[in-house]
Formats: sequence, C-alpha cells, structure tokens
Amino acid sequence: MSPSSAEAKDKETVKLDISSLTPLQEMEGKLKLDNVDDKLMHSVLENDKDVIDEGMVIEEAINRGIGSFSPDMMFEKLVKNYTMAKSIFGEALIRAVSGYDPEYLDKNLGIPEFQRELKKKIEEKLDRFKNDGIIDKQGIITEKGIELASLIMCIQELDNIVPKGISGERVHKKHSIYGSKSDVRNYRKGDRYRDISVKRSAKTAIRRGHPEIEMGDLKTHERQSKGEVYLVYALDASGSMKGDKIGVCKKAGVALAYRAIQERDKVGLIVFGTDIKEAIPPTTDFSLLLNSITRVKASAETDFAATIQKAVELFPNKDVTKHLLLLSDALPTKGDDPEKEALEAAASARAAGVTISLIGIDLDDKGKKLAEKLVELGNGKLYVVKDLKDIDKIVLEDYYSVM
Repeated sequence: MSPSSAEAKDKETVKLDISSLTPLQEMEGKLKLDNVDDKLMHSVLENDKDVIDEGMVIEEAINRGIGSFSPDMMFEKLVKNYTMAKSIFGEALIRAVSGYDPEYLDKNLGIPEFQRELKKKIEEKLDRFKNDGIIDKQGIITEKGIELASLIMCIQELDNIVPKGISGERVHKKHSIYGSKSDVRNYRKGDRYRDISVKRSAKTAIRRGHPEIEMGDLKTHERQSKGEVYLVYALDASGSMKGDKIGVCKKAGVALAYRAIQERDKVGLIVFGTDIKEAIPPTTDFSLLLNSITRVKASAETDFAATIQKAVELFPNKDVTKHLLLLSDALPTKGDDPEKEALEAAASARAAGVTISLIGIDLDDKGKKLAEKLVELGNGKLYVVKDLKDIDKIVLEDYYSVM
C-alpha cells in the first residue's frame, strides 16, 4: 500500500459493524429455574399482573415465616381477631389473598354476608395457587413457588438498584479488560469497540474540525483491574426482622450478589439467628445465592459471635480482600455474655484478615455503642439505617468502599 493510500485509509470515516462487536460479558451461575416452566417464565417477563402477584404473595409469606396456606385457618384468624391476624400475615399478604383493602376488611368483618364473600375469595385465590403449582394440595409452598418468588424478587430489585455515583472501588495499576473504566487514551488496534469513549471521541473530532469521527479521533477507556474481593453477606433472621425488614435486606443481598459477580468478585451468604441457618462460601453462582436468599425466614434470637466465626471459616486461605457485612436490628442475645463474645469474635476475625462492616436497622443507643465497637475492631464501617428503602444503596456503597 502506498503512503498516500495508507494516509487516506487512516482518515476514512469509521463505520461500526454491529455484527463485529464483542458480546456482553456473561455472569457465571445463570438464573436457572428448574421448577418454573416456560409458560410461567414468559408470563413474568410479559408483565402478567396475576402471575407477578402470585410471586409477591409467596415472597411476602416467606418473609413473615409462613410456609403454608390454609383458607379455613386464615379466614378463622381474620374473623376472630383481626389485630392478631394482621400481626401474623401483614397487610400486604391479607390484601393479596383476600382481594380487600385491610381497612375495609376490618370494618366489615362482623357482617355475615361479607364473611361468606371473604371466605369464597380466599378459597378461590388459594385454589388458583394450587392449580398453578406454587402451593401443593396441603397448601405448602412448593419449589416452583419459591423459584417464582426468586424471579420476581430479582427482577424488582435489579430494576430498583441505582449504583451510579458510588465511588471508592479499590484498584491497582495493572490494566485489564475486566477492570473499571478509568483514563482515556488513543484507540489502538485490538481494543474492544465497547470500550470506545464516544463522548471523548466526538469532542476530539469537533476540535479538529472533522464533520464525522475519523479513526484518528477515536479514544478508548483504559481499564484498571482490582484485586480479588471476597464478601460474606450476613443476614440477621431473628424474629424482630420478620416482615418488611427481612424482605428489604434480602433484596439488598440480591443487589450485592448481582453487582459483585458482574465485577468478577465473589459473594457468600450467612443467615443467622439462634444458630447458623445457611452458610454459603463466596461464589460467583448468582442462581444459588438468589435461591438461598429467597428462602430466608425470620425466627428466634441473634448470635453474632457464631456468625463472625463462621464467616472466617468461609473465606479462602489466600491473599485476597476478605470482608464481612452484617445486617441486624438488635443486640446479640445468644450466649453467656453475648456482647463480650461478639467483640472477641470480631477481634479474631480481624487477626485473620477479615474486615467487618455493620448495617444497623433502628438500633437503640446500647446497640449502636456495641456496633461501633464491632466495626472499630473489624476495621470497617457502621451504617445506622432509619429508612428501609436506603438499605440496598448502602449495601452497594459498602461493597464499593472495600479496601
């Protein structure tokens, strides 16, 4: 090729062929749902309100520690003592199963005609659940029901998370196509089209007076790799977390798992109460984490010391960032001296290279003081939450601040 033709080649307008673009990175652990059939999956993706409502009912039931539905029992509790029924089932579940607004329901429960209509509606709703296979003939939530709830929770939370603007991610100087976008440089042969900075390329073309972006105008993002990060998400499943608290914290766990696995980090899970209910070592299997998070029910007391000790066991014995994020709304209550044992466990964890952060939900003064000591020993951060809707954002903020 002559010098003149080569020069012309360099100045030619860039026309990107979509077919030549590299495919999006895929996470490991795809959302494999063995028990949700294609018809039900399509119904969810096509925004079928009835199916979505079913999934939300199952999710709410699990969050309230309910593993089965009995129309007769539910009807009886509503009629005999509505206040008690509301504390057991919660307003969202009552509304979904009965079809009535809880306030309207409370006002009319003494009317015999209304009672008959209410019982009929509850039976019809639960019959549909049985026909769709999300509860069995005895009213027990099935695997299909749990996976439908998983799918709904996942879709809702991924639509909700807003990770933009959160900073503080640990980076090294070594470059990697899998790292975070950082400085911008001139495009070089072999760079991925998806890393091209359209904004900077356009600015360069305008500054040079080019009517269209030329090859020499292209700018591409450098990517910086970050050291391996292993996290354990420890969720308090004590009785005081029942209902909205545990529901929001579960969704925040989904957000964390999704974001961290996208960044090629690993996330583990501990569900704790009187004892360790679930313990998953850090993994990139999003489906496993989602399914396990969905099943979490609240009950019993809180054992911080055992949770911290178990988390240390889950981390690999190698030179990686190890971080434990605890979510709780109360002081530890299990053990001879639960506060002392929790602090000793935190000190041991730090000696093993594990940092500890804690998200405290409506902590009282005594709980806050203990939490401050825990994170000080664990060289982490304390987040005191008053508004539940902020939890997923805080969870992601803590992830991006791990150093």
